[in-house]
Amino acid sequence: MRAVIQRVSKASVTIGGKVHAQIGWGLLVLLGIEDADGTEDIQWLSSKIVNLRIFDDAEGVMNESVKDRNGDIILVSQFTLHAATKKGNRPSYIKASKPDVAIPLYEKMIAQLSTDLGKPIGTGQFGADMKVELLNVGPVTIWIDTKSRE
Repeated sequence: MRAVIQRVSKASVTIGGKVHAQIGWGLLVLLGIEDADGTEDIQWLSSKIVNLRIFDDAEGVMNESVKDRNGDIILVSQFTLHAATKKGNRPSYIKASKPDVAIPLYEKMIAQLSTDLGKPIGTGQFGADMKVELLNVGPVTIWIDTKSRE
């Protein structure tokens, strides 16, 4: 799994002209899924996301997590995070899971994040044409790949 995590003061997902999910302070997480991903990746990544200390404490040091701040999360599936760009100028998405594999894993990730955060999270809609808006604070943007775990 690959995730792009952005610290936001607000974010929303609009589908078909209607707001599907919106949050104030928290995290917007874009998630790419590949066939090799499984339960261990979901558990590890979810824990990492909710406990990532990227919010300022009282001294202005990034020392608090979204969970510490009682913040919110929006999770959006994004197969393009697995784009291969080595050859030519047209990205290949062969590493990205097809819906029959990706949807169940995406749904498990939603459930795991909700459990780990202690409240429901906002989501996009798998496969939909979504308009994602955000106000990135910092900016703080972090990329995590469960296969490299750096």
